[in-house]
Amino acid sequence: MFELFLLQVFIKHSFVGSLFSQKVLFSFAINIFQLPLCEAIMILSFHPCFESDKNIICAGRNPGADDLAAIKSAYAVILPQGCGEYLYHMAVENCPNVFPDFDVKFKYPGKNGQIRLFEKEAVLFPKTSFFSSTAAFDREHGENWDFFPFVFKFNWGGEGDNVYFLDSFSGLREILQKAVKYEKTGQKGFLIQEFIPSGGRSLRVVAIGGEFFSYWRVLPDKTGMCAGLGKGAVIDYDSDMDLQKIAISAAIKFCIKTGINLAGFDFLFPSGCGKKEPFFLEINYFFGRKGIGGSEKFYKILVNQILLWLSSL
Repeated sequence: MFELFLLQVFIKHSFVGSLFSQKVLFSFAINIFQLPLCEAIMILSFHPCFESDKNIICAGRNPGADDLAAIKSAYAVILPQGCGEYLYHMAVENCPNVFPDFDVKFKYPGKNGQIRLFEKEAVLFPKTSFFSSTAAFDREHGENWDFFPFVFKFNWGGEGDNVYFLDSFSGLREILQKAVKYEKTGQKGFLIQEFIPSGGRSLRVVAIGGEFFSYWRVLPDKTGMCAGLGKGAVIDYDSDMDLQKIAISAAIKFCIKTGINLAGFDFLFPSGCGKKEPFFLEINYFFGRKGIGGSEKFYKILVNQILLWLSSL
């Protein structure tokens, strides 16, 4: 609608970058553009950086009766990026409008859950086997595993944590011993995934509301398994823009189908084969912000997108 277009222009050229001004801006925009929102509605924010009609901080505790009452009286609820499952379900079960949409995050938990989601949505991803425990792996393969190299991933963690490139049985033994130690603490499950040579780089596509940003993460020697920025990779914004556009298009289609509106997608393009269809690697619902300009820019974009989402309700 035309009012939404005007609001987009207004936000883009306004003072919204100041984190204290969202409430003022939203009220001002509603009055100027006469957006179809009832004066009696209440916007509830659990996000510490989004000021609204009512603000609650739930970090470090479980939500209680007062939180539930506030959610039930709200027209819309804004949740933090690190929102827990209990608070999320409380919000979506008691309020018709909740941002962000974490339905598939909690329906398909862990890296194994993401593989099941990729299968459901019929997207391209590396061949993957999941094992619920080291005992399950031993029963199925024992000492007979000889498919090297491959990528080993524990079923938890993100941003490249708990991911290992293995090219020998001795390396596999070492990681399986580590898995046994994890199992004693209650953490179980791992994936063994096809290794796809990609020139030591992966493509990150970040979805924030309706905006998408992309950049390559490249290892300095451009060899081996791709890595995150925290593992020594560097940012490349400019290479292979055609491939970046293809990956952004794939992420947009995936988001439309799943409802995801706040996440970082990792893609691989195989090197040396001319294939231009990206492999989905992982979805990071809590992602690093360096590649999109740092935390201040991230929060500015996030606030803009929340305002646009509210105006579209």
